[in-house]
Amino acid sequence: MVLHKHGERLYNGLKEVIEDHMAVVRVRIIESMQSGNFLDTVADTWTDHTVAMVMIRDILMYMDRIYVAQNTHVLPVYNLGLESYRTQILRQNGIGDRLRDSLLEMIKADRKSNQINWHGIKNACDMLISLGIDSRKVYEDEFEKPLMKETSDYYRDVCKSWLSDENDACFYLQQVESAMHDEASRASRYLDKTTEAKILQVMDDVMVAEHINTIVYMPNGGVKFMLEHKKVEDLTRIFRIFKRISESDVVPTGGLKVLLKAVSEYLMETGTNIVKNVELLKNPVNFVTELLDLKDYFSSLLTTAFADDRDFKNRFQHDFETFINSNRQSPEFVALYMDDMLRSGLKCVSDAEMDNKLDNVMILFRYLQEKDVFEKYFKQYLAKRLLLDKSCSDDVEKALLAKLKTECGCQFTQKLENMFRDKELWITLASSFRDWKEEQPQKLTIDISLRVLTAGVWPTVQCNPIVLPQELSSAYEMFTQYYTEKHTGRKLTINTLLGNADVKATFYPPPKASMSNEENAPGPSNAVEKERKPEHKILQVNTHQMIILMQFNHRCRISCQQLVDELKIPERELKRNLQSLALGKASQRILVRKNKGKDAIDMADEFAVNDNFQSKLTRVKVQMVTGKVESEPEIKETRQKVEDDRKLEVEAAIVRIMKARKRLNHNNLVTEVTQQLRHRFLPSPIIIKQRIETLIEREYLQRDDADHRAYQYIA
Repeated sequence: MVLHKHGERLYNGLKEVIEDHMAVVRVRIIESMQSGNFLDTVADTWTDHTVAMVMIRDILMYMDRIYVAQNTHVLPVYNLGLESYRTQILRQNGIGDRLRDSLLEMIKADRKSNQINWHGIKNACDMLISLGIDSRKVYEDEFEKPLMKETSDYYRDVCKSWLSDENDACFYLQQVESAMHDEASRASRYLDKTTEAKILQVMDDVMVAEHINTIVYMPNGGVKFMLEHKKVEDLTRIFRIFKRISESDVVPTGGLKVLLKAVSEYLMETGTNIVKNVELLKNPVNFVTELLDLKDYFSSLLTTAFADDRDFKNRFQHDFETFINSNRQSPEFVALYMDDMLRSGLKCVSDAEMDNKLDNVMILFRYLQEKDVFEKYFKQYLAKRLLLDKSCSDDVEKALLAKLKTECGCQFTQKLENMFRDKELWITLASSFRDWKEEQPQKLTIDISLRVLTAGVWPTVQCNPIVLPQELSSAYEMFTQYYTEKHTGRKLTINTLLGNADVKATFYPPPKASMSNEENAPGPSNAVEKERKPEHKILQVNTHQMIILMQFNHRCRISCQQLVDELKIPERELKRNLQSLALGKASQRILVRKNKGKDAIDMADEFAVNDNFQSKLTRVKVQMVTGKVESEPEIKETRQKVEDDRKLEVEAAIVRIMKARKRLNHNNLVTEVTQQLRHRFLPSPIIIKQRIETLIEREYLQRDDADHRAYQYIA
């Protein structure tokens, strides 16, 4: 027929036959709507129809190849059968509506864990996809869109019970994730593969996005609760779920930004509480330990719960930097923590543990904006450790210096390294001096070790010359003679502030009858004519305390004013040492004070040897009463020194930049100076402007004639 130009007649005849057959099939399906086997009937008729259409297509293959190919307005034979089933069956007599309702009812039953024929759903979905003829429109219109609405309504109702008062966010998120897993499994079993993503998107919108703030800030189990109680598994879950929530009208920032905001709020609150805690401010080691614990916790969360997300990492760093630098004592406290760690804290740990501890504290160091303030304190504590032999290990000290050098450059550690070079020379110097003095006719009555410090390297406070006892004065003069003979042209200046001494002391306890009155007991002047057993002690004191104690070899009582006049020790320094000797711990009170009712020491107060002094120890170490943390005047003094140093550093940076650039406008110069100095401190634009004005006055710079906001370098 096609060969004889009757292709159209054959095609139309086929169409009529198919439609007549569809009418018979439709009656069968309508009858099944009453009998209860509707879905099976649809599946059977669909299977029969597709098999028949395949056979017809094969029989009429020539018509498909010639007539259909030449007439683009007609469908291929197989597609003609699909269209006929869609128009004559699916869209007649409410069959399509019944099919959709049946599928939705079965899915709803499946969600309630009832047994269903999921193969029937899968066959129906495959049929709807096929009826679209290279399009998903039939599947979407007849089933997928209604499914999305039904899913939205279903889970919106479910969420109300899950978000009830007796449940918390942890429970809710567990239910959400479980429901999502079930829906994904359900979709992969019997829905089209593209439906899974859409149905999960609906669940994200209904179950998470619409309740996102309720979940995050739930009082009895929100993000703050999870963080406080270290609910790592729940935090991992909320991150995983919120990551799916993209930016929308409901959640403009996206899910992760909402979560990050809540986590950041907790971190800032916790960190601020630490740096403002009155008790922690009294103990720098505990202060830094708390910060390190907080840092370790959030570093662990970043890896385990937040998948090393870059935004979370950057926000954590910003938050730590913000609250740590909100306390101006943080640089001092970090330096004190390192001092404590390097004195004794690493004696019993392995090299790997030691390196890990150093790395941890270096993370806090990186957060410090005022690294120059840290450097000031670190130098002071390093000097004391080296001078008093209090460091646990030179190797550990040098390992920390290497890390500081890597972080801040060689200029930061240059003087620190020179301090170690001085220390290495002390051993050779001591041995050489010992051999030299053996050859001298004059012999020393005390064993003395003097350490030579390079001027400008060590952060020692310059001490006004004080009056030394004859024994010390002779020893110092002998060492000076030795040193100047060996090193021509060098000058030595004695500094007694950081020295220490072991002093042999003999106490003569008074008889028991006179022990009750401590104020009358002390000193040889109150000696009772009875035989007494002397107690011998070795007192570990600083140089100034030693000089003070030696004055009591020749008299019973001495006033504070007399000590100032005779020894020339500064009043403030003298009172600090007398407070340690007379008002410290009971086991360290070598002296007693006449006026016992007052806390502060007056210049008129008199002191005497405490003959009632007792200690189970032979070697008694006298600790300074003042704590490690600087007092307010000391803090101001240190700050002033730092500010003075900063002025010089800012000026040096300006000159370096302008020498290289020759001409720069004000804003660019401020930016470059800030960039160059940021590894030490953040200079304010006001300070930079002031130093620019100073350099203009000193004729290092001049304003540009054409633009007064620009500067030129004067060679």
